[in-house]
Amino acid sequence: MEEIRTKSHNLIIENRKKFTFTGVKDVLSFDDETIMLETELGRLAIKGNGLKISGFDNGTTDLSGEGRIHAVIYTAEEKNGSFISRLFR
Repeated sequence: MEEIRTKSHNLIIENRKKFTFTGVKDVLSFDDETIMLETELGRLAIKGNGLKISGFDNGTTDLSGEGRIHAVIYTAEEKNGSFISRLFR
């Protein structure tokens, strides 16, 4: 029997200093100010200072780290062009 995998993605942020994310498919890029992730529910950017990834388990899709978090932003790629290009169609 084929296993059906549901999309699941959770964020746990402790005191804006430690974080654990589940449902992470890939780490796209990272430095001490920005971490870009591909999650089960889209792209995710974590912005802050002194950001470090302390662990990533591709099997369980869990990622953990630490640093001062300023923002957590989900991004989506526009399929139909930018707002301005759609406005002037």
